Amino acid sequence: MRKEILFGIGGLIIGILLTGLLAYKSAPGMMLKEAESNYGFQESVEVFTRTAEDMGWSIPTVHDMKATMDNFGYDVRNAKVFELCHPDHAYRILELDDERIVSSMMPCRVSIYEKSDGKTYVSWMNTSMMGNMMGGVIAEVMGVASSESEAMISSVTGR
Repeated sequence: MRKEILFGIGGLIIGILLTGLLAYKSAPGMMLKEAESNYGFQESVEVFTRTAEDMGWSIPTVHDMKATMDNFGYDVRNAKVFELCHPDHAYRILELDDERIVSSMMPCRVSIYEKSDGKTYVSWMNTSMMGNMMGGVIAEVMGVASSESEAMISSVTGR
């Protein structure tokens, strides 16, 4: 009887450790998404920008990471990070004290960049998943913002 209990406890501990390892290894793939663009870098930037603006989003800032790194003496491939804002969505988060905790993730960001394979890619955070973990107004707003961001990204990737 004692032997069975020890094996049961050992199996439980191993199961917990394996589940933790699996979650640790898969978390980056769940939190961040990446897709290949159907266009070259500059056209991807233009299509994405036009689509975002047509959908009622503003792009208050575009970080040109290549230019920034050039200023520090580093040569990297093209990469631009877009800060996206939809005032209606932002207001729903910022008007409430408890929801302001997610303001560090605002505005939404999407990155368009080139890799060494010569192709252009788009990456973005899985804000819908993040919002669902928090629930309430945050889940609702981040879910809408996420689906709209995915539509913008789809204009470049076709997915």
